[in-house]
Amino acid sequence: MGFCPGCNVSEPLTEEVESRHRRVIAPEPVPLGKVQDGGEIRRTIGIGELDRVLGGGLVAGSVVLIGGEPGVGKSTLVLQAAMEIAESGGRSLVVTAEESAQQVGLRADRLAARAKTISADSKDHVLLLADDDLDRVLAAADEMRPDLLVVDSIQTVSSRQSDGGAGGPAQVRESAARLIRFAKERQVPTVLVGHVTKDGSLAGPKLLEHMVDVVLSFEGDPDHGLRLLRSMKNRFGATHVVGMFEMSVDGLTEVADPSQVFLQDWRQDVAGTVVFPAVEGRRSILVELQTLTDMTRIFPPRRSVRGVDANRVHQILAVLNRHAGLKVSDMEVYVNVVGGWSLDEPACDLALALALASSLTGQPLGSTAAWGEIGLSGEVRSVAHHQRRLEEAHRVGVERVVAPDPGGRLDLSSAMLRAGIR
Repeated sequence: MGFCPGCNVSEPLTEEVESRHRRVIAPEPVPLGKVQDGGEIRRTIGIGELDRVLGGGLVAGSVVLIGGEPGVGKSTLVLQAAMEIAESGGRSLVVTAEESAQQVGLRADRLAARAKTISADSKDHVLLLADDDLDRVLAAADEMRPDLLVVDSIQTVSSRQSDGGAGGPAQVRESAARLIRFAKERQVPTVLVGHVTKDGSLAGPKLLEHMVDVVLSFEGDPDHGLRLLRSMKNRFGATHVVGMFEMSVDGLTEVADPSQVFLQDWRQDVAGTVVFPAVEGRRSILVELQTLTDMTRIFPPRRSVRGVDANRVHQILAVLNRHAGLKVSDMEVYVNVVGGWSLDEPACDLALALALASSLTGQPLGSTAAWGEIGLSGEVRSVAHHQRRLEEAHRVGVERVVAPDPGGRLDLSSAMLRAGIR
């Protein structure tokens, strides 16, 4: 405009930028020794495996993020948790932005019919809100002040204070930040359900995992009903703790003895199979490791690996070829961990090597458990949690254990002889 419309001055308008500098009063830091310990206010949910992974229950004001593949049972798990909170006298608010209230209600009817500990009256203390507007969700939660707030899922709610559509990085960051602020200010435990990408990582900005207090990964084998709940991050407890469930048409059931479940179909008279005591947190679980080798004329031969790092398998094959005289260059190799378990610790090297050697020679290992880290020169080193693995193997009834003593070493050839491979 060439003039001022207020006073009709003919001089042009000029922009005046308001100063962003403001006077800030410096806060007074508190000495570490004088910080008052208010203690953690935990509330057990009533689902033993979930409470174990959380470190003893939900902490007031904490924010838990649960991620997993579609159909693995995330919504079922959080709904069962909400119903258990209601059964103990609390109130839960379940926000569903993906399903209708009727769909969630039908699932709740099936869960209540299965769980003998859940009464019909407890469902009245679980309130459903089918809405994807974050402002309306926070308003309802602020009025209700529930003992548990569930948002299913964080990628489907959106805030008017941020640009972009639901699920975008800006929306996920803003929605999570406002939910976390609400949880801290009102001391309401909040559970956020998250989607995952093709590679299994949580969708959205990586900042989301840094913002929350607890990150849980819900995994499952499509060929079995077993579900694994892993603690990837926990500000109030140990990480890499595992809880196990079994999925049925009526919901999730806790698995009290995972070792027995993994070994229920273990055939000890078949070559190529061995037991490995995996350690997750404070828990040792026996899993069956299967291998199969077969002659082939195709070069390079096929390597199919499931549940173990493929690079680790290639390294073990090279060590067997060099230091044990087992030729694998013309053999197809298949490796599988039964039950959908994933082994990422080097302690499974010896179990993998013995299973491969058993398959290559056709000699069954019988009732054998093994653990130890194998070096490139063929030595087998001791690993952590030796006593815990040994106790679990003896508890299940494994007859033979092949492992180096704590702080010691074992030669690969000697380990094969102790396992019965000649």
